Amino acid sequence: MKILVTGAKGQLGTDVLKELSSRNIQHKGTDIDNLDITDKDAVTNTILDYRPDAVTHCAAYTAVDKAEDEPELCRKINEDGTRYIAEACEQAGAKMLYISTDYVFPGTGEHFYKPSDPTDAISVYGKTKLAGEKAVTETLERYFIVRISWVFGQHGNNFVKTMLRLGKERDSLNVVCDQIGSPTYTADLAPLLCDMAATEKYGIYHATNEGICSWAEFAEEIFKQAGLQTKVNPIPTSEYPTKATRPLNSRLDKSSLDDMQFIRLQNWKDALKNYITCGV
Repeated sequence: MKILVTGAKGQLGTDVLKELSSRNIQHKGTDIDNLDITDKDAVTNTILDYRPDAVTHCAAYTAVDKAEDEPELCRKINEDGTRYIAEACEQAGAKMLYISTDYVFPGTGEHFYKPSDPTDAISVYGKTKLAGEKAVTETLERYFIVRISWVFGQHGNNFVKTMLRLGKERDSLNVVCDQIGSPTYTADLAPLLCDMAATEKYGIYHATNEGICSWAEFAEEIFKQAGLQTKVNPIPTSEYPTKATRPLNSRLDKSSLDDMQFIRLQNWKDALKNYITCGV
């Protein structure tokens, strides 16, 4: 088996490459320095030259607030780039794994969103990722769409790293308490993606670490596990305005993993422990 990974230098891409190496699976990583996914010809040539069995598409525009000011760039990367990759996969006879997000949903209520639930993104980022999903489903029959949320890993910036840094600088922090979801540790997700790529169990999946929490509860657990005394002041979203509207409900139903006999990720608190133990 041969796999091509886009966004190979990002949080998730780095861990996917590491997992592929540990399994002795032939692979190639691309990132912006050697492949601009908004360049259709470059994408087509790269994939047709390498002829992978699968493409794990981790590359994306993920600056949620900045996307509100750069909607066209965000769209080019998340929609056009994804469509070019899907089209090249079709030509090469490769299956595709597209990494999507909880932001494709409106984020209302308190229910757990199922993969089949109606989507209705409320931000530029969410709308472009949803458009990417559509590009995949319109182009390919052999695809996996994997929606994740609240991503953290050893590589790149994330909420855990920010909290650990601020926790060492401040006695207290205001953190939003009415946005509910599940963290996703990239070192846990990468093995699942590799497992999927080896199958023909195509479809849309939700894959986060088990358990739910608010951002405030997440921060409290980070400080607790790191041995920091920083106090968390829970505040509502209304007191922490951002350029892009965040979903209040990011609960994702992961029963599709069970249905296809994929192993769920460990509890997010255990994942956080592993992350902190490995060092940031």
